[in-house]
Amino acid sequence: MRFSAWPGTEVPWSELLPLALHLEATGWDGIWLRDHFMPHYGDTTVPFNEAWSTLAALAATVPRVRLGVLVTGNTYRHPVVLAKMAATIDVISGGRLVLGIGGAWQESEHVAYGIPFYTVGERLRRMGEACQIITSLFENEKTTFEGRYYQLKDAPLSPKPLQRPRPPLLVGGRGEKVTLRIAAQYADEWNVGGTPEVYAHKSSVLAKHCADVGRDPSEIKRSVGAFYLVTDDPAEIDNIDRSGFGTMDLFAGTADEIKTVVKRYEELGVDELVVTSVNVGDPVAEQDHYDRFIQQVAPAFR
Repeated sequence: MRFSAWPGTEVPWSELLPLALHLEATGWDGIWLRDHFMPHYGDTTVPFNEAWSTLAALAATVPRVRLGVLVTGNTYRHPVVLAKMAATIDVISGGRLVLGIGGAWQESEHVAYGIPFYTVGERLRRMGEACQIITSLFENEKTTFEGRYYQLKDAPLSPKPLQRPRPPLLVGGRGEKVTLRIAAQYADEWNVGGTPEVYAHKSSVLAKHCADVGRDPSEIKRSVGAFYLVTDDPAEIDNIDRSGFGTMDLFAGTADEIKTVVKRYEELGVDELVVTSVNVGDPVAEQDHYDRFIQQVAPAFR
């Protein structure tokens, strides 16, 4: 199983880079960033680094690990622009990019910046077209596309990504009717949040969509993200501020208790665990929490 870290980007670059270099040096397999322009709760004036430009900097400075945005909000960038950015970063990184994409969900962000939010259905249909466009741009010399939302005519993409035929396309989300169908059609990887029981159910729905489109579900790599805290101190768990967790799950307990959770994911076929600290935005505390996990939990699954 791979283990990737999901650090906060609401910190100065001078603090984020040392944390990323530490994660690479201590054996993490990947680093993911959030695609947001402002927090979704609390003080919205907190500095928040743009994910893709930060990812380009990491691609040039942090070796070995896989790099990606978990996940890119499709509403924020035209798919041609996103494909161009992704191809450039894949080259800079030496072929380590994973292109994560989702429908986007943070309404407050769209309202604040004047970005059209659309309905849930329209956001997801736009994402489906974006997946088609990005895949075609990566794999073909030129792309012509006549969709409901996007139109391209003899559009080139050069230089191509270093990974051929394309960097892995990761679709993030758990919506059973549309999102998982899009994943079945286009995804090389799929990311979802949820307990092992939730993951098992969503995975079974994905398998049904794969059957509908004539695809082997085992072709799609699986990752699950959550907050983790490895601790022997119950008081540390009691003091966790859960106000910003949203719908994400929290697993907190001793190393053995966390191993039980990870083992269940492993048994269900999860390929990658995406770990985020309960102290996002505090690089010192984040590093401590990541060290506990990679030292006390991860070795049992490698």
